[in-house]
Amino acid sequence: MSALPARSGPAGPDDGHQLLAGKTVLVTAAAGTGIGFTTALRCAAEGAIVAISDRHERRLGEAARSFEEQTGKLPLAVPCDGTVQEQVDHLIDTVDAELGGIDVLVNNVGLGGEVSILDMTDDQWSTVLDVTLTATFRATRAVLRHMVPRRGGVIVNNASVLGWRAQAGQAHYAAAKAGVMALTRCAAMDVAQYGIRINAVSPSIVMHPFLSKVTTEENLARLVSREAFGRPAEPWEVANVMVFLASDYSSYMTGEVVSVSSQHA
Repeated sequence: MSALPARSGPAGPDDGHQLLAGKTVLVTAAAGTGIGFTTALRCAAEGAIVAISDRHERRLGEAARSFEEQTGKLPLAVPCDGTVQEQVDHLIDTVDAELGGIDVLVNNVGLGGEVSILDMTDDQWSTVLDVTLTATFRATRAVLRHMVPRRGGVIVNNASVLGWRAQAGQAHYAAAKAGVMALTRCAAMDVAQYGIRINAVSPSIVMHPFLSKVTTEENLARLVSREAFGRPAEPWEVANVMVFLASDYSSYMTGEVVSVSSQHA
């Protein structure tokens, strides 16, 4: 039997169903055109009051204006470098004060790259771990100090199939994302008693302009060929699962890592 042609991607999502009506949502690393910004848009479509952050102030401003153009509402935009605890604390405190609390934190921060472990320097290893894993920990710790007294809240982390899958040149990123998965599971157990849920998504390849800057076209083609649908995910396909985890539809889920991919082995 001959192979079927690769299936084209589905149509985009509708206008939403108010799954996050009245909720305040903070999305980190939301500048640009990737998962973070798309998640912010999807949360707004579901009725949330949205705040965004990014370490790049110019790109953050552009993202805020684009968000306003697409939703009719200007998000609270706060610059933040996730590797600096003081900036993380300022971000969380500012959003909490300005929006009257944070119901949902989406930890989207991360840094990739491709280098063999044979050539990897201590600085390359440490930088990826700090931006991808430790920054997620910093924001989680900071927001929990606000969520615990209120006895409620949701954290959604962005992991990766590389936390499970072996791939050459990705030792630092894979280790960091595996750490995000473990952090998700353990932190969830620490705060379940306060009615706080912590889950993660684990995307495979998601196509957006930034991706072409961190790897080659040949490698992208090879990775896409491994996907069951013969195509990469669209950012909104990951964002939709993040919205699900942020909403009350996942009220009995915590400490889970949900694969958003057509393969993860």
